[in-house]
Amino acid sequence: MKQNSEKISVLTAYDYTTARILDGAGIDVILVGDSASNTMVGNPTTVGITLDQMIYYSKSVVNGTKKALVIADMPFGTVSGNPIKSLEASIRMMQETGVDAIKVEGGAEIKEDVKKIIDAGIPVMAHLGLMPQSINKYGTYAIRGKEEAEAKKLIEDCLLMEELGAFGILLEKIPAKLATEISEKIAIPTIGIGAGVGTDGQVLVIQDVMGMNKDFSPKFLRCYADLQTIMTEATQHYISDVKSQNFPNENESY
Repeated sequence: MKQNSEKISVLTAYDYTTARILDGAGIDVILVGDSASNTMVGNPTTVGITLDQMIYYSKSVVNGTKKALVIADMPFGTVSGNPIKSLEASIRMMQETGVDAIKVEGGAEIKEDVKKIIDAGIPVMAHLGLMPQSINKYGTYAIRGKEEAEAKKLIEDCLLMEELGAFGILLEKIPAKLATEISEKIAIPTIGIGAGVGTDGQVLVIQDVMGMNKDFSPKFLRCYADLQTIMTEATQHYISDVKSQNFPNENESY
């Protein structure tokens, strides 16, 4: 798709029903993001979700997908400088879920982990720029790569991940000019979130796209529906019908 200059569409999903809908609509890639920590569990960061939980969500998505490529995030601490343990966790994710690939956060610091995983036959997508799993180090979700030194390292990390054999790179919350430069430097596709239009594809979180969390409205987000309002009104209508004994009616009873 990159070679043909065709942009790649990516959305997250964490359950069978949503995956079926996205897949049926023609989405190119479904990412089982560790954002499930926030959207499904209610944790304040992505750090709190476990490998077992990510395996559960990933298997659910695979069961609902027929055509899209399914990529699963490796959660915090599973790919972090111990290549043997990183490989063991990655094998579990692949064997127990049936996903097509995994995604890992980090650059040169985890190069031995990434090499070990790829050498074992597991496709890896890298995640660079803002890395939410490192929020306790950053202390903020501010844009990354604005300073020259950080931008230089980011480019170096992207080139390294391509050299190691990663099949793609997710670039989160970096300047659009930098994301475009990286996308032009490397042959593998880049997927952006808050990284401008110059990347080879775009990803957003499904709950954000569908307007299910109106409290979250970053600059990079575009809502395509208002499900929070629709679901609230539908629930209130249901409550009213139950209390007034309008539901179930004769046609809805055996």
